[in-house]
Amino acid sequence: MKKFRGKKRYFRKLWRQTEVDTCDIRLDEWFDFWHRHLDFYGIGNNSLKFRKEHIKAHMALYNNFLKELATCNQPYQSWVLININDAGQDAVYIHTPNPNDDNYPYKNQDIDWGCSIPKSFKELIDINCYNVGFLNDEYGKFYYIQSKFHGTPL
Repeated sequence: MKKFRGKKRYFRKLWRQTEVDTCDIRLDEWFDFWHRHLDFYGIGNNSLKFRKEHIKAHMALYNNFLKELATCNQPYQSWVLININDAGQDAVYIHTPNPNDDNYPYKNQDIDWGCSIPKSFKELIDINCYNVGFLNDEYGKFYYIQSKFHGTPL
């Protein structure tokens, strides 16, 4: 593996992206599975340490969105999606009623909400505050992380 140069700068920039004002969205509008990737190039695939830092950043962005969405006057769903095999696909999602399709609320009966969290990610996710679900389908293996207290459940 080639040496990762500019780590400090990269991770400073990553944490700046966890602020809602960097996302160029208006929370008074509708969202049709809008999402934000923080690890677009899959840097988290290079090491567990990098992956954990990206998951922490996704959780921070998610919590910042929840604070903003609390002031929103419409129902919403929001969650963090962690792709087991590709860190570049990890994202924070927001979904509301929208004119594009009658797909709110999003429900997926195949998500296993009684799953166990991998040891390597346990310290990153507080199970007292978040529901964690696992989905294994034709598109891959995913963990869904959603607040127990905010938004419409998946």
